[in-house]
Amino acid sequence: MIEKILPLVFDSMARAFIDVGSLVGAILLLFGYINYRQSGALVANIEKSKRWQPVLGALFGLIPGCGASILIMPLFIKGTVTFGTVVATLIATTGESAFVMIATVPMQYLIVSAIAFGVAVLTGSLVDKTSLGTKLLVSYRASRPSKKEQQHKRERGQAHAPHLSYEEGNEIDLVLHHRISGHQPAGTLGYRLTHQVYVLFWGILAIGLVLGILGIARVDTNALLFPNLGLIVGVTGALLSIILMVAGKKFLADDTYEETEIKSTSLKETVIHDAQETAFVITWVFVGFLVYKLTVLLLGGGDYARGEALIETTLLAAGALSVLFGGLIGLIPGCGPQIIFVTLYSHGLFPFAALLANSISQDGDALFPLLALHRRSALIASAITTLIALVFGFIIYSFELHTNLGEFLNTTSGYLRAVWAF
Repeated sequence: MIEKILPLVFDSMARAFIDVGSLVGAILLLFGYINYRQSGALVANIEKSKRWQPVLGALFGLIPGCGASILIMPLFIKGTVTFGTVVATLIATTGESAFVMIATVPMQYLIVSAIAFGVAVLTGSLVDKTSLGTKLLVSYRASRPSKKEQQHKRERGQAHAPHLSYEEGNEIDLVLHHRISGHQPAGTLGYRLTHQVYVLFWGILAIGLVLGILGIARVDTNALLFPNLGLIVGVTGALLSIILMVAGKKFLADDTYEETEIKSTSLKETVIHDAQETAFVITWVFVGFLVYKLTVLLLGGGDYARGEALIETTLLAAGALSVLFGGLIGLIPGCGPQIIFVTLYSHGLFPFAALLANSISQDGDALFPLLALHRRSALIASAITTLIALVFGFIIYSFELHTNLGEFLNTTSGYLRAVWAF
């Protein structure tokens, strides 16, 4: 059996790194640079634009990755933005799975983003017409730490990056920088690995990007220069990705509030953290690919072709249940499980409605700061996004049943991915 499993492992690693990871890395660098240049200005603009906050929150959520969305969460606790803005941001957020969608199913990504934006603005505006946000702020302020605890900044003897939306030493700083894990301490093994290996990682990824483009152009990358070039580069890159993820201790979530702030003030840290973020995505895509392949092999009783045929006739028939499944998976904070879901969707295991439900429901890493600051607000926001996800997921599913939407999206995505690669 091992002789059947090992090739699947290597193929999953190579495909995750070259077919998906190389494109993800290129996109991440672009958005990382934009985030570095604009984070402070974006936060300042949303603080000033009270009337349009749900719209701006939805736009923040649409930015691939979780960095922009993470910055919104403490603004609610501070009283700067409304709770409807938080909900709108979380509905529009697709986290790191956005990068996977862009690289694998770009047409679906565009449609999901358009629907999620509209739903986010509508829901956020409706939430703001209620007294829910006010009640949650009253609840939070009743549970604020004592003045003595707020003076903790004088005792800790540590310096942090400039804060984007609150003062050093207040209760928000106390929670986000001292009660939840954040940037790795300098001098640790994990810090040294992530801050030295990133150059090698980007070098191998650049080679992977070239091979990925050639692969889309139907070039056999395993026949270039020397035998199995593509496989060797892909497996090496995937192994390095796993090492970076483990060294950075990023397993379900890949970014914290503290790291988001650090990236906004240092271009070098942006490049380093983007390497970690890309490695995180590649690792979870590899897991997703492998889960799919092993499931096929298991269902086929060791016969891969038989397993694929069985999936087509049974798993695809799940229909409405897959929409429910996608929405409930979105309840899990962090990006890892969501990346696996998107990866399985790219293999045709779920209808588009399930992808939409998962995308609207998931909150990525953005929920973690809110969970740390005020759990009740986070749980209510997550419940709202999941409920809305299921409602719109089932609406789209009923439409999908009577059209050729899935076939159209898959065909168009193939064209868009080829255009993006060139």
